[in-house]
Amino acid sequence: MSLISCNDVTFAYEGKNVITGLNFNVEKGDYLCIVGENGSGKSTLIKGILQLKAATNGSLTLGDGLQLNEIGYLPQQTNVQKDFPASVWEVVLSGCLNALGYKPFFGSKEINRAKEQMKTLHISNLRDCCYRDLSGGQQQRVLLARALCASHKLLVLDEPVTGLDPVVTMEFYHLLKEINRAQRVSIIMVTHDIKEAVSQADHILHLHNKQLYFGSIQGYMDTALGKFFSGGGQDGCNLR
Repeated sequence: MSLISCNDVTFAYEGKNVITGLNFNVEKGDYLCIVGENGSGKSTLIKGILQLKAATNGSLTLGDGLQLNEIGYLPQQTNVQKDFPASVWEVVLSGCLNALGYKPFFGSKEINRAKEQMKTLHISNLRDCCYRDLSGGQQQRVLLARALCASHKLLVLDEPVTGLDPVVTMEFYHLLKEINRAQRVSIIMVTHDIKEAVSQADHILHLHNKQLYFGSIQGYMDTALGKFFSGGGQDGCNLR
């Protein structure tokens, strides 16, 4: 059974459709990139996946035992969040909050998971540092470790490399690929960088207020849509 099943879904605001015709599945171990221009419906779909926005038509369901509190989410950072005055350890460990249930304190299971994810993201040496004093790339690693503490099944990332320099961006993408392969964590990543998406993911969902394409990277690159937006084609006039 799919982790996420989206069947003929429409999202709307105040009676006006924002995105229509969504039909896709996310399986265990998938790496899906959601691409499209600004205003194409990417953020609305993420809200739907996180059940912050209800579909006006169709159904978007979680399956294969996935619970909403088992989705690790890494949103775009605001300036206020970048200036958060907490230690790296406190930020990462906070990702285990949903796993506490009715327990008042973090136990050895949560503490060990936080340590494990910090090691995975190569930030153990930053444990006692103040989060707001870190570089942008270090902050993203901390937030990714936090998201991994929240879930070993599915990560949802919204433009995670915005504002990072090219070297740090490639390091971050490499970490995501390793997590996807080594831990079999499914990844859904929203990005505006289609060229990078086709080199990182195994599936792609291209939106423009409707679903233009969903499927494999190879299949996408065989379409006029994929060739044009990845820089391999010339005529984009009739792609929408």
